[in-house]
Amino acid sequence: MSIEARVATIIDQVIRRNPGEVEFHQAVREVAETLGPVLRKHPEFSHHKIIERICEPERQVIFRVPWQDTHAEVQINRGFRVGFNSALGPYKGGLRFHPSVYLGVIKFLAFEQIFKNAITGMPIGGAKGGSDFDPKGKTDGEVMRFCQSFMTELYRHLGEHTDVPAGDIGVGAREIGYLFGQYKRITNRYESGVLTGKSPEWGGALVRKESTGYGLIFFVEEMLKARGQTLEGKTAVVSGSGNVAIYAMEKLQALGVRVVACSDSNGVVHDPQGIDVEAVKRIKEVERGRLESYGRGSGKAKYIAQGCVWDIPCQIALPCATQNELDERAARALVGNGCIVVAEGANMPTTPEATHLFIDAGVAFGPGKAANAGGVATSALEMQQNASRDAWTFEFTENRLREIMRKIHADCYAVADEYGKPGNYVIGANIAGFLRVARAMLAFGLV
Repeated sequence: MSIEARVATIIDQVIRRNPGEVEFHQAVREVAETLGPVLRKHPEFSHHKIIERICEPERQVIFRVPWQDTHAEVQINRGFRVGFNSALGPYKGGLRFHPSVYLGVIKFLAFEQIFKNAITGMPIGGAKGGSDFDPKGKTDGEVMRFCQSFMTELYRHLGEHTDVPAGDIGVGAREIGYLFGQYKRITNRYESGVLTGKSPEWGGALVRKESTGYGLIFFVEEMLKARGQTLEGKTAVVSGSGNVAIYAMEKLQALGVRVVACSDSNGVVHDPQGIDVEAVKRIKEVERGRLESYGRGSGKAKYIAQGCVWDIPCQIALPCATQNELDERAARALVGNGCIVVAEGANMPTTPEATHLFIDAGVAFGPGKAANAGGVATSALEMQQNASRDAWTFEFTENRLREIMRKIHADCYAVADEYGKPGNYVIGANIAGFLRVARAMLAFGLV
């Protein structure tokens, strides 16, 4: 059987064994289809069925989460934790609270996390978890009761040497606080390394809130540098207005980029003079509101209900919202308007068709498993601080983050070149991450 036929068989097997989980199928296909050259160079990976083993989670936990709302009415949600691969270290990956969450979403996120965590060079495996609970519109008391019920089941599967969750969509410092409080209450241990994304006041790392957005920009900076260019003076658009988008915009502006648009699920704000990041922070982090209220009464800022942020001309485009948000039509609009860099701040936000279009058009494309690895890298730094009972300064942690993102870029760039695809960060990231995990799996034998 040819290498291509073998890979196609593996993908077909994954689809048959995991029916209906389209996001997971997409994530597996995106990685597996780039690994043919690796299997030719390393036939031992085929012999030991490394790809087949990587595509099967080590463990999957699904559980009921009952809680009471403010009217004392019982609500039922579903909780998930998928530990996909622990070849490099304890499971590491965030918790997502969002109505769209189901097993297929969690498995796709956990699968991506394997390779993202691997290319950071940190000793962490890949996992993800979450619930179909929606924290939007809930009171603090309702969120607390849900988090306590969620952790009452999940705690038995966690540990600083076993599985270390963090935050993701819908899970910020508030939710992490409630989760950690319940873990501490149940276990009678102040095991601060069991969760990351904590407040710096009780064991969290400075820069963790900013890290995914900042790391994304450090990666973009390196991509431009590889092309003999800089960030200074360029224009950018960012999808989303959550944590990643806000701090990506903040760092872009600090480095001389004019960010002219951002979005939420209801629409787009276009501000040709540059987005007021502090205003977005206030709306999203303090008021927990919608971007519709941005710029009311100010001159040139325009809110476009149900608009598409990718239709606004820019040189740098950063999808930071959710999976498959940037499709082929949007990609054609970006390329037509002169976009030269696209980097993923979210997990798999670009469809396969759009990704191929960008690469074929010569756009520098940074996949999420490389470009948005700054969040989990800083989580691993938080684990280091917790293990040593230490606290680092903002500047020290940010410098460590910058070094990690530069190394990720260098590794992806070098591997893509080694395998005959210079400048292709998708292939570079997939192969670099796969090689590190595969070698560890071979070393451990059949486990």
